[in-house]
Amino acid sequence: MNNMPVNNVPLIIIAVVFLFLIIWFFGTYNGLVRLRNYVRESWAQIDTELKRRYDLIPNLVETVKGYATHERQVFEAVTEARNRAVASTGSPASQAADENTLVRSMRSLFAVAENYPDLKANKNFLKLQQELINTEDRIQAARRFFNANVRDFNNRTEMFPSSIIAGMFGFKREEFFEVEEVVVRAAPVVKI
Repeated sequence: MNNMPVNNVPLIIIAVVFLFLIIWFFGTYNGLVRLRNYVRESWAQIDTELKRRYDLIPNLVETVKGYATHERQVFEAVTEARNRAVASTGSPASQAADENTLVRSMRSLFAVAENYPDLKANKNFLKLQQELINTEDRIQAARRFFNANVRDFNNRTEMFPSSIIAGMFGFKREEFFEVEEVVVRAAPVVKI
């Protein structure tokens, strides 16, 4: 009738449980590696967009300088903030601090530009400004993608039982990247 001796049933149960634990272990570890790689890949996208912004800034400063020569301290602040941001290679939080300094200096530059109607009508300035707006949109999209990947990775490294595997293999919590936008867009005013 039954070919299997009764004393083999516990061994089979132990083998099935052991097999399940091995599959869970490797699946969890590989999931953590995949999420960590997503975080790294999405950081590379942010880095690409930031470099694009860094390349635009000197052209924008030079264009504004042509119209507002007596605003030297604003130009120096933008140049210094840009150089600091370019050189920043620390954690996302430390880079975000440098980026926010750059953003604030860029806002000062745009405030200066507001005082010069000829500059605001200059095609080169308008083109650079539009390019910067497009770049800012791309930075914000890359930032949202990066932060979503960081959130998923952090959830996986902190939630039980995957936190056990994360701790065993040194998976550490990642930092979010929070930066301000350079161009503050005002809501359109509707007059009735």
